[in-house]
Amino acid sequence: MNSQRPKVAVITGASQGIGARLVNAYRRLGYAVVATSRTIPAAEEPDVHTVRGDIADPATAERVLDAGVRRFGRIDTLVNNAGLFLAKPFTDYTRAEFDSVVGVNVAGFFHVTRLAVPHMLAVGGGHIVTITSSLVDNADARVPSVLTSLTKGGLQSATKSLAIEYATRGIRVNAVSPGVVRTPMHSEEDHAALGGLLPVGRMGEPADIVDAVIYLENAPFVTGEILHVDGGQSAGHRA
Repeated sequence: MNSQRPKVAVITGASQGIGARLVNAYRRLGYAVVATSRTIPAAEEPDVHTVRGDIADPATAERVLDAGVRRFGRIDTLVNNAGLFLAKPFTDYTRAEFDSVVGVNVAGFFHVTRLAVPHMLAVGGGHIVTITSSLVDNADARVPSVLTSLTKGGLQSATKSLAIEYATRGIRVNAVSPGVVRTPMHSEEDHAALGGLLPVGRMGEPADIVDAVIYLENAPFVTGEILHVDGGQSAGHRA
């Protein structure tokens, strides 16, 4: 393998919001990027390759990793950014909503991560970062979100388990646990109310989450970490 090839990051949920900014951030680090989402357009630069597909489908994970190796020759980092968030009372969730959230948040993580690890081992190591949610650790009755806790909480536990399993094999595994972030997921009229849920009194910005991911990328002694970037939500609540 050509050791002069740039490192390669795979980023899921990469068409907008945090994911699109992660693509730019990894390019600034000198990485080539494989970016995927259901609606992502074709890339306009040679060191970014896009794959359109539903990450809940195992075939999408296969196409993403195959494309990365075929195009760039290696896989070094995986950012599991794709996710669904649906806040509603527990008994109001439908079976279809359960299947959809579990499909993206859990199956999507499982399939692409399982396929990425052997490629990382082949180049001597790598880094897996997963975006979770601060609500996992800090339930809030104003935002009933059992499916988030069920799925993203599982990913936080999986992060620690994988970090220990691969600690001596060169693969670091971490997570970023955001509070409410200003993305297209939230409508403008809800921003003030959502910001009021956090101790700092405002929503986070996509750049806050991107900065946390890049910190972890550049922190070789950090693994198994759940990094809360949540405006104080994990610390407590204002009176």
